[in-house]
Amino acid sequence: MANVVRKSQIQKQVLSLYKECLRATEAKSPQFKSVVRSDFKRNATTIQRTDTMRIEYMVRQGRRRLDMMKDPHVSGFGQFVEDNEKKSK
Repeated sequence: MANVVRKSQIQKQVLSLYKECLRATEAKSPQFKSVVRSDFKRNATTIQRTDTMRIEYMVRQGRRRLDMMKDPHVSGFGQFVEDNEKKSK
């Protein structure tokens, strides 16, 4: 009999959100898919699995971004970037 690892409810939510986001990117430019993948990968390595409050917050934020992606009028994501010149002064 094979060992079956059960996923927690929050793990199921994250995986479901990831799949929905990837499906939503099919109708958009290829840039969307790479942004979704890099965001999920970055968060998977920086957020601890035991930090459920942060994970739940990120899932809610991801749902809002998913709704934006599904909007036919949205053609890209804006992102804030730190200005290194101001930071070094």
